[in-house]
Amino acid sequence: MAVFRSLLFLLILLVVTPPYTLGVLFFWPLPHHLRRRSVVPWVNFTIWLVKHVLGIPYRLVGAENIPDRACVVLCKHQSAWETFMLQEVFKDTVFVWKREIKYLPFFGWALAVTPMIETDRSASKASLKSLVEQGRDRLANGYTVIIFPEGTRSQPGSKNRYKAGGGLLAVETGTPVVPVALNSGEFWGRNALFKKCGTVIVSVGPAIDPAGLTANEVTQRAEAWIEAEMARISPRLYGGSP
Repeated sequence: MAVFRSLLFLLILLVVTPPYTLGVLFFWPLPHHLRRRSVVPWVNFTIWLVKHVLGIPYRLVGAENIPDRACVVLCKHQSAWETFMLQEVFKDTVFVWKREIKYLPFFGWALAVTPMIETDRSASKASLKSLVEQGRDRLANGYTVIIFPEGTRSQPGSKNRYKAGGGLLAVETGTPVVPVALNSGEFWGRNALFKKCGTVIVSVGPAIDPAGLTANEVTQRAEAWIEAEMARISPRLYGGSP
């Protein structure tokens, strides 16, 4: 059944995404808010497919910690699942993404139309400056900026080094940081064609006020909360207590 669900999900996206993307490209000259809204129907449809075709819904913990203003979200990254579903958890989101993604046929082209934040793989001063400049603009326009501080997807039970770009954006703009832990990789593996049914836990932590902190200190606080919460929601993999 899981194989059938996964193949059906892929088939539907292969049929729907190309024509939809070609339509979205006509929004390129319009203001960024309209360009961002142009992809919302496709995102909502994909979220529905994830929940009802793949059978991977989520349970939200800590919803009371979500600010009623734009914020910087530092989130655990285990699969492509969160790139869709976090757009339902948080309102008016943009992601920090590697600029190479925009060259992917159809999916990447549609992302290129939206006001996502482009970055490269380096942690150079120029790259960080660009992140802060773009992030400042998106936050000022009411977008919540979602960043995966590990830079790439981590296998369930493991972690990568947390980078301080998100903490720097928070410090430079005085924006609160919201840490998020999740266990999506237990059902949607990295680069996995076949997914498993199950309910993902998305846990939102208390906001971190960057006032008086350095970028590294903000990042370390977010990392400490995320990894401790991973041990709580996935004790078998992270050596914690259920």
